[in-house]
Amino acid sequence: MTGWDCHVHVFDAAAPVRPGHYRPVHRPLADIQALAAAHGVGHLVLVQPSVYGTDNSVLLHALSQGGGRHRGVAVLDADVADAELDRLHAVGVRGVRYNLVSPAGHAALPTLQISRLAPRLAERGWHVQWYVPAALLPQLLPLQRRCPVPFVLDHLAGLHARLAMDDPAWAAAAELAAGGAWIKLSGWYRLQASEPYGTLAPALQRAAALFGPRCVWGSDWPHTLFAPDALPAYVSTLQPLTTHLGPDATSSTLGPQARTLYDTP
Repeated sequence: MTGWDCHVHVFDAAAPVRPGHYRPVHRPLADIQALAAAHGVGHLVLVQPSVYGTDNSVLLHALSQGGGRHRGVAVLDADVADAELDRLHAVGVRGVRYNLVSPAGHAALPTLQISRLAPRLAERGWHVQWYVPAALLPQLLPLQRRCPVPFVLDHLAGLHARLAMDDPAWAAAAELAAGGAWIKLSGWYRLQASEPYGTLAPALQRAAALFGPRCVWGSDWPHTLFAPDALPAYVSTLQPLTTHLGPDATSSTLGPQARTLYDTP
């Protein structure tokens, strides 16, 4: 199983969470491993949920259970010690996430934190992952110009189905792509679209054309916007790729492109 799902979360219902957001149900690694394997996906990128803040314990425990097959994206303080970065790298972490969408995420662009942390991330071959609304994409440009690590844009960079094609966010996305940024083809239901996501096709196709070989896919399991007993089918999160980008692009996105970003030593 060579496929990569580059955006999933794991939850331990017993772990403490930050107030002001959702209370997760128990979603262990074994559940998503089995579900993904049924669709030919053997590698997962575990993304730290905003409700756990900088306590990456659940994420790291799951990575330790994966036998080296999976990768992680953590949430860190700017003053994290080099020894801790090395420990995280050894278990599979390859990026740091900043979330400016969720109530339990970051309140503002962490400009100072990035400037302090980025050189140390670059030494380890890591990236910075951004979950921001499309309106904030222009504000990432000056950060990208002076940041020595790649940017990865969550959930189609917020380029939602109702966004006008002449919106300034598209010009910012194009400049970010030209500067080496990656984009996650994921989170369809977070983009003012509903299954089967046909209204999102123009934005998906335009974004894929802008970012080219720097596209990866994520299911966004376990779909925290939905009730625990009403989750979307896993295959429905793959369908927009196969329908609107085609089988060749889908194969590249789930395989070699994901390995380029995440399967670093």
